[in-house]
Amino acid sequence: MSITAMLDYEFMRNALFSALIVGLCAPTVGVFLVQRRLALLGDGLGHVAITGVAVGLITSVTPLWTTLAATILAAIVIELLRTYSKTSGDVALAMMFYGGIAGGVFLTSVAEDKGLANLQSFLFGSLLTTSSDDVLFIAVGGGLVVILMSLLLPWLAAISIDETHARAAGIPTIALNMVLLATAAVVVSVSMRVVGLLLVSALLVIPVVTASQIGRSFRSTYLIAMVGGSLVAGSGVLLAGRLDVPPGATIVLLAIAVFVAVTVVATLGRAIMRRRSAGTGLDAADAISLTSAK
Repeated sequence: MSITAMLDYEFMRNALFSALIVGLCAPTVGVFLVQRRLALLGDGLGHVAITGVAVGLITSVTPLWTTLAATILAAIVIELLRTYSKTSGDVALAMMFYGGIAGGVFLTSVAEDKGLANLQSFLFGSLLTTSSDDVLFIAVGGGLVVILMSLLLPWLAAISIDETHARAAGIPTIALNMVLLATAAVVVSVSMRVVGLLLVSALLVIPVVTASQIGRSFRSTYLIAMVGGSLVAGSGVLLAGRLDVPPGATIVLLAIAVFVAVTVVATLGRAIMRRRSAGTGLDAADAISLTSAK
């Protein structure tokens, strides 16, 4: 089936639009998490979100809202533990992993026959069943994430690079950390329909580490990750529709393939540049300067 024919169906248009939004907004948060070595935070929040989904299925409340509430609460708790207690960040993340899964399984078993199949769709994504209400939620949530992260970029970059220096400079690090983690919770909530809760961390991390291979500054990495994430997510949906395979897994595998390709090309490019600079007697910095001047 051609791309034009696929887009004649409303569910495919909904899926493509949702994927583009999530692919755009997830790296805007992921770039800060990767810089601060909190790449697994998305996984932790994704596991907590399982409990949120189970609560929604039990109470007949839209799971998107209960998941959002559960992940934001978990994000706030994790930052309070990291800041004010002796609990380290990795221990707090581990508690989120275990507690989130245990809570989701427990509540699902209590609900007996209420929506176990639905829970599976949230775990692994169900992009092609995205409703108009889901699309609206994803668009509003993703749009707010992009706007907020873009406005706070200078300050979040400062605390991500050197939090101690940022605190000494008078930047409200605790408040900004809260905002960052709460925003990550929003991304997890809006992404679960696209790639599923068990794969959500991939869109937070992979586009960012791919962009870091070619970005020469924090801002350029940020922008490249946004564009790359959106392109990969959109392409993954179209490829999944063409091959009739799960969109979430396709998006993640495509993102990994792009990362490998970019890494190989970037590594070869740097090796060629070093060899040329060695042959001309220039150091790497001089070679880069001459290349930029041209």
